[in-house]
Amino acid sequence: MKIGIVCPYSWDVPGGVQFHIRDLAEHLIRLGHEVSVLAPADDETPLPPYVVSAGRAVPVPYNGSVARLNFGFLSAARVRRWLHDGTFDVIHIHEPASPSLGLLACWAAQGPIVATFHTSNPRSRAMIAAYPILQPALEKISARIAVSEYARRTLVEHLGGDAVVIPNGVDVGFFADAEPRPEWQGETMGFIGRIDEPRKGLPVLMKALPQIFAERPNARLLVAGRGDEEEAVASLPAELRPRVEFLGMVSDEDKARLLRSVDLYVAPNTGGESFGIILVEAMSAGAPVLASDLDAFAQVLDQGGAGDLFNNEDADSLAKSAIRLLSDPERREGLRDRGGAHVRRFDWSTVGADILAVYETVTDGAASVAEDERVGLRARFGLAQRG
Repeated sequence: MKIGIVCPYSWDVPGGVQFHIRDLAEHLIRLGHEVSVLAPADDETPLPPYVVSAGRAVPVPYNGSVARLNFGFLSAARVRRWLHDGTFDVIHIHEPASPSLGLLACWAAQGPIVATFHTSNPRSRAMIAAYPILQPALEKISARIAVSEYARRTLVEHLGGDAVVIPNGVDVGFFADAEPRPEWQGETMGFIGRIDEPRKGLPVLMKALPQIFAERPNARLLVAGRGDEEEAVASLPAELRPRVEFLGMVSDEDKARLLRSVDLYVAPNTGGESFGIILVEAMSAGAPVLASDLDAFAQVLDQGGAGDLFNNEDADSLAKSAIRLLSDPERREGLRDRGGAHVRRFDWSTVGADILAVYETVTDGAASVAEDERVGLRARFGLAQRG
């Protein structure tokens, strides 16, 4: 099958949607499919052979964050050329309602279109206001996927229609087989995310650290991600700052090794999450998870069965939960076991098969419609059926 995938966000800026698209493309290629991904990218960005650049993206405030998107006449021309050259059996557009390549591709594409909706934003006035502009493009979509029940709810409430829920995928074995690093072990907590993006929740974790460190004098925090490190620890008493180690941006391999090494992974995100891929990665690596009780996180963690939850934006609740887990190795081991069993649902062997089933449904449907049209034309013009 020839599959065209449209990524709305800049390929050179790490994010959950980009990682999902990358892993999906590589999974499909391993299965023998021909895949091309169209994505915004700076000229100097090294790209995998299956990615086609649609040009430089610009930062735009979107869904409580800043997304790097690509839109305009030049982008539209590149989308049309990519579609023309690709002759795809199916087009898979991610975030077709965002002002980026997804919407442009939805306007321009012909044939079967599958759309995946990642955003969870129950109060999006902008999406409601934009509906008349989006409607003609969205009506061309053959099948809709939402990465979580909360992304599906956003779609239903703002844009109408419905979607099948297929979660983001993870290569569970990649994380499970990673080698821990000894220097990252020993009563360590881990955090991975953009340091200077408030909704990732690092300020909440920093506020909880004095209480955690007072009760657990050997505990420390490892932070991986880009941002201003000095500003991140500014609220922390000076004598505690050495117990926070910043690793900067890490490779996929080191991310897996970090998650395999820590005693507790903490996800203090405050909102704007429709799924929580980092939770799945942490469980895959065998890290006990403590997360804010966002609806999407609770769903990923089986309502607290596969990971502990604390009250969102409540540093005191976070601190008490972290202290309890760090003090209870049996509880952590139980979370490892339950998380390891629960996470199998998110492996690409399952998620990829579900997405391929959607592709096959829309391409089979398109073939049936085309055959019906051919039969109708033959009948209209009195042409004999060829055997």
